[in-house]
Amino acid sequence: MLPNLQRILIKGGVMSPSELNQVIEMAELMGLDSIHFGSRQDILFPGIDNTKNVKGLFPSINLGHVTNRKFQNIVSSYVSADIFPATSWLSGAAYLYILEQFSYQPKLKINIVDPLQQIVPLFTGHLNFIASEEEDYWYLYIRLAASGTAERYPVLIYTWDIAKIAQAIENIYEETTDITELFEEINNEVESNNRTIRKSLSVPFQPFPYYEGMNRMGIDHYWLGLYWRNNRYDLKFLKALCDLSLACKIGKICLTPWKSFIVKGIPAIDKLLWEKLLGKFGINVRHSSLELNWHLPVADDDALHLKRFLVRNFDQNDISTYGLTFGIKSYRGINFTSIVIEQNLPPKVVDKYEVLPTYNVLYCENFNPNRLKYLTYAQDVDKIELPGLLMELSQLYFDHLGEVESPMVEKNERYQKFEKPVYSSYSCTSCSTMYDSRYGDLINGVDPGTPFVKVPDTYCCPVCESPKSAFRKVQEEATVK
Repeated sequence: MLPNLQRILIKGGVMSPSELNQVIEMAELMGLDSIHFGSRQDILFPGIDNTKNVKGLFPSINLGHVTNRKFQNIVSSYVSADIFPATSWLSGAAYLYILEQFSYQPKLKINIVDPLQQIVPLFTGHLNFIASEEEDYWYLYIRLAASGTAERYPVLIYTWDIAKIAQAIENIYEETTDITELFEEINNEVESNNRTIRKSLSVPFQPFPYYEGMNRMGIDHYWLGLYWRNNRYDLKFLKALCDLSLACKIGKICLTPWKSFIVKGIPAIDKLLWEKLLGKFGINVRHSSLELNWHLPVADDDALHLKRFLVRNFDQNDISTYGLTFGIKSYRGINFTSIVIEQNLPPKVVDKYEVLPTYNVLYCENFNPNRLKYLTYAQDVDKIELPGLLMELSQLYFDHLGEVESPMVEKNERYQKFEKPVYSSYSCTSCSTMYDSRYGDLINGVDPGTPFVKVPDTYCCPVCESPKSAFRKVQEEATVK
């Protein structure tokens, strides 16, 4: 990562086209032609000599220094609302209301997320508010400074109390070593509408979604996901995109933690205008899922080259990584991908010899990154060994895909006597989008558990709109284990 990266904090990863236009104007005055997106839904760009002078022209833009980390961005899963699976009561408007309550700039990392979506990680903050099944109530998992582990707050938090409880916790966070003591102190200090926890948080595993291209959103709208391999987003294109958003009366642009962004609510009548915009700038929106599901450090050329090497090997071997996510890690931080490639530090003593880097390969338990438990698959391996190891892990993932995670089920002999249902996966031959009968396609009205043969003939690919006939079977689980 570049040592002098500047960042703009985008609360909840949500900004209006006009706000993005301000960022673009500021970047242009600095002589830049592109910007980066960060893993906490912020905007990053290199600091230059006239940064301070230009910053003064834009007082409404919250500019900080990445390496300082004095203030933190609030992460939210607003980006997933209305387009990916969601808790029934949690709407996009609820996220926006919560974000408006934060009248202070947090020094702690705060996540406000829905456990049913996959695109925004749940536990990468110091304070992780996770929606419960009870309307307007949230679990709170706090990563205590002393232990570094995420511990559950003893009660559910009311939606409209989130901001004030977060601020109260921040005031005593560094001195806190016990979650119960923290709760008692906050409860005495803040008047809040807490509720008793009646049911433990359930975080079901779902394959990671495909989030690029033009996709249906309800009956008469679309959403557009855009991704750049090198995470350098051209300012001229972004400016044209903002202008078109304003013309189409689109109010929000959403950043993702995967260094991409999504535009929701594109009217069907304006779809052609957006396709013309993409064509005019030569924008590719058909990246393979081999490319998309990666998390890399910003402005790290070594990590980008390693990713390209690995993706090239995946492609040459014609393998599937549908539903998996990969991370390349060259700095300390919290993992949130299914599989992590961790670069080891070079030896301290090297006498005129070039030492090639070595890597560790980790994978999370049950390939569910929200379980927070990572297992070591290989240590101190050379770069050339990585593709084979990752392909082995991918096969391991598919071998166990669909199995119930709870060990109690495996011990239930009565359960094992029953046949397991047949699950099948089909892939669109045009864009590689997957249809998995376990999950169906809720956006297009196909219920979970619907075999592909029973999907209506009028069904079309939610990404590229190819007909049902364009899908080919890629996987089927045996009926008996």
